[in-house]
Amino acid sequence: MRYFLKLSYDGAPFHGWQSQPNAVSVQQTIEEALSTMLRAPISIVGAGRTDTGVNARMMYAHFDLPDGREAIADPGRFLLSLNRLCGPAISLQALIPVADDAHTRFDATQRTYKYFVAYEKCPFLSSFSWHSPSRLNVEEMNKAARILLNTEDFTSFAKLHSDARTNICKVTEAYWSPWENEYHVPGIVFTISADRFLRNMVRAVVGTLVDVGRGKVSVEDVERIISQKNRCAAGTSMPPQALFLWNIVYPYI
Repeated sequence: MRYFLKLSYDGAPFHGWQSQPNAVSVQQTIEEALSTMLRAPISIVGAGRTDTGVNARMMYAHFDLPDGREAIADPGRFLLSLNRLCGPAISLQALIPVADDAHTRFDATQRTYKYFVAYEKCPFLSSFSWHSPSRLNVEEMNKAARILLNTEDFTSFAKLHSDARTNICKVTEAYWSPWENEYHVPGIVFTISADRFLRNMVRAVVGTLVDVGRGKVSVEDVERIISQKNRCAAGTSMPPQALFLWNIVYPYI
């Protein structure tokens, strides 16, 4: 029997989502907790892979019960115990029974990321935003962001030597807007949605758009950067703590 886990996490304590040798990851932490709970080795498959320090407001992962096991009788109690085992940086919010062939990665139809920029230094926001000491030209940044809606090949924003089979993505929204936060710190937030994302893609896109906002790169330059299909032509990869995997859409949830 297959389940989807809905969860969120603070990326700071982890070396990204994916399990890796000699480093603590979100995937590894949840797998160890599930294996303890179910008293059998459990593997999970995530909807995507976030890099070291990147956060997730919403993430899904799926796992299968060991052969012969009955359905989890009390999902609420199961999640309560699982949350205790996973620690404070991970929050497991829902346990959803799904079809045996349901897949958190391949069945997702849209993913949304947000990147938060603060214009004032704030100790309560610094762990989850990037501080820009100067105001950025949002109007020009949005002009450049609209180019992404008509772009198919995102090689210029892809991590070098990635294992991705294709760099083709369909971006459905990309825009900057004011960031309303409880500390009344002025700032902006970038929202981008697509059917899929490449490794490091959002942080590279944001870095390029920030260069536009600083006046270092023009809107026309962004078109040339994309056409070059060269990661070295695009802007720097922005710090990870300000990036959130914000939403994932499935046709059956």
